[in-house]
Amino acid sequence: MRMNTWLKRLAAGVVLPGVLLLGACSDGGGNATKTGSASTEGIQERTIKAGIGNSEKHPQGQGMVKFKELVEEKSGGKMKVQNFFDATLGDDQKMTEALQAGMQEVTVPSTSPLVGTIKEFGIYDFPFVFNNEEEAYAVLDGAVGQKLLDKLPEHDLVGLGYWENGFRNLTNSKHPVETAADFKGLKIRTMQNEVHLDAFSKLGANPSPMAFSEVFTALETGTVDGQENPLATIQTQKYYEVQDYLSITKHVYTPFVFLVSKKFWDGLSEEEQKIMSEAAQEAGKYQRELNQKENEKALKTLKEEGMKINEVTPEEMEKMKEIIQPVTDEYAQKFGADLVDEMMAEVEKVRGK
Repeated sequence: MRMNTWLKRLAAGVVLPGVLLLGACSDGGGNATKTGSASTEGIQERTIKAGIGNSEKHPQGQGMVKFKELVEEKSGGKMKVQNFFDATLGDDQKMTEALQAGMQEVTVPSTSPLVGTIKEFGIYDFPFVFNNEEEAYAVLDGAVGQKLLDKLPEHDLVGLGYWENGFRNLTNSKHPVETAADFKGLKIRTMQNEVHLDAFSKLGANPSPMAFSEVFTALETGTVDGQENPLATIQTQKYYEVQDYLSITKHVYTPFVFLVSKKFWDGLSEEEQKIMSEAAQEAGKYQRELNQKENEKALKTLKEEGMKINEVTPEEMEKMKEIIQPVTDEYAQKFGADLVDEMMAEVEKVRGK
């Protein structure tokens, strides 16, 4: 899948809030630079500290490796990216706060932790909204996704687009989850997110929010029975070592959002902003494609590692959705009914093709 809307804007040189996207650069003599490179005029020696929660092996980690390569290539080596993996700089919330304070330059968190700052990001947490990646991309790369990015600068953040975490699935150590009734009594680790907490409670589970870095130990010690994450995360974090059952629920599609500290961004030249924007978009396209491939591989690996895997039927997913509907309705009003309607209209356009 391609990030069409963003790429078209890049090509057209559209000015987005907090993000200046320019056309081809030229040197002092008026000669155009080579494709994919930038003029070194206006580029300073800089080190960009970038942190994420996942490992370097995860598609998100590989996306950050690609981002580093692109920034350093486009800047002629003047701008360097120092990547920190495995939440060594803190969880998504702490790293986002570090960006706001100007203590860190880049992070790529899930959108869920942003809900406490910008409530409208919560629309991405509604269960069973998207059936596939194409539907998600139509929303993220379209007007709805841009409206949410436009809200970031007033909170000392700049958004350069969306990467992919993917569809979340459930693992646990007790039994297969095939029906809504199978959630009853399961203690499930979730993110600190009201929609997730209320949705799992509605299904009869006992949601337990905790930092991502604490999940493996909590599963190992039995503090929680299970957790929910995309397949690539389940595999790279080796949850198969402490979980027996994997249920393909695809209950929520979670995007990553590429964030830059506004304090840092505002200190960049136009050339440097262009380099950052292009690198984030190109690396994001690569990361999305890699994530889908790695999810397919991850499912095979998890099966080989001995996990008992079941797919929840569309009929049972629909029953789960019906049970959770009151939660969705409540938060639709909280986040903005018009925005939710606009999101669903985009989804319906894709389904109607």
